[in-house]
Amino acid sequence: MQYLLMIYQNEAEYAKIDTGTTTKMSAEYEAFTKSIIQNGNFKAGDRLRPTTTATTVRVRDGKTLTTDGPFAETREQLGGYYLIEAKDLNAAIEIAARIPSARVGSIEVRPIWVYDK
Repeated sequence: MQYLLMIYQNEAEYAKIDTGTTTKMSAEYEAFTKSIIQNGNFKAGDRLRPTTTATTVRVRDGKTLTTDGPFAETREQLGGYYLIEAKDLNAAIEIAARIPSARVGSIEVRPIWVYDK
């Protein structure tokens, strides 16, 4: 089964982290990503640009409306994701717990509803 692991972290707090810590975390992410590729769990994954670059789109009465920024104001922002293959929710949770940002933010684990083609 496929799961989307959404990585949430407070952007303002992340911006305050010193260079040494961010370098260490980047190395941890690289090692984590390599491990899930080697284990066959990795399907896709990327880091997102900051919420200041986001645009929210809504269609109301046939008109497209855009708003700068994310949909909602929150303490933690979506910063990246992994799409993984795991045998069940427990296995997906075990993988999510290894994501470096789980120590300072949160990881939402959600099953993918695969469309029949």
